[in-house]
Amino acid sequence: MAAAASASAAAISPLYGASLPRPVSARVSLLPRGSPPTWRLSVGSPRARSSTRCLAAAGGGGLAPEMRATLDKVVGSHKVVLFMKGTKDFPQCGFSHTVVQILRSLDVPFETLDVLANEALRQGLKEYSSWPTFPQLYIDGEFFGGCDITVDAYKSGELQETLEKAMLS
Repeated sequence: MAAAASASAAAISPLYGASLPRPVSARVSLLPRGSPPTWRLSVGSPRARSSTRCLAAAGGGGLAPEMRATLDKVVGSHKVVLFMKGTKDFPQCGFSHTVVQILRSLDVPFETLDVLANEALRQGLKEYSSWPTFPQLYIDGEFFGGCDITVDAYKSGELQETLEKAMLS
């Protein structure tokens, strides 16, 4: 059996190079032992998350009227709009990619806008939705949520129900 393993290794070595180092396993500690993290992330239950949603028109008060009007028009002119990093064909972040994949799996027509292409848009949307991160999904003119909320709603079936209602309206 050792001869077969040796022959197999000899056959593979010209492909990969005979002098490749063996993998070394190492343990990396991100925090010193015994020290607790100094931050906490709290996520509400699926029922509590609905309180984080808002109507698009009820966004932050510091938003320029021109930006508000533009965002109202964009959000109101499409049933499903995803403000994301990158495009639906070339997402620039894993969270944006995840939401695109969910929407595609549901065969829902949706529009996307790349927030990386316009700093004013990116900052304006944060105030408009009172939501600090991207992607931001809007369904039927209403802010639905970011990636985590969309994933949870997809798993529970709530996203499918919301999209179905939006498509029928």
